[in-house]
Amino acid sequence: MLNSKQRAYLKSISNKLNPVFQIGKGGLSATQISQVDDYLRVHEIMKIRVLDNSLYTAKEATAEIAQAIEADVVQVIGSIGILYKKNDKEPVIKLP
Repeated sequence: MLNSKQRAYLKSISNKLNPVFQIGKGGLSATQISQVDDYLRVHEIMKIRVLDNSLYTAKEATAEIAQAIEADVVQVIGSIGILYKKNDKEPVIKLP
């Protein structure tokens, strides 16, 4: 669970990032969720874009992915969701 200082720090990092994953009308599959998990193992933070034709809202999709891979939702704004998952073995981001 992230506190407000950590969440603010992660938001500042994510400002520079582009969405690396899109969710469209096909919804979420186990393969997509595992790809997100693999990406977060390496980078620890990512942006997800939920397209307009998706059956999910950004909040729903981000929450479902976070629950499935035990990640933290940093923020959801419009159609963009930001996820964070700490890598215990080789951390990339040092939280305050």
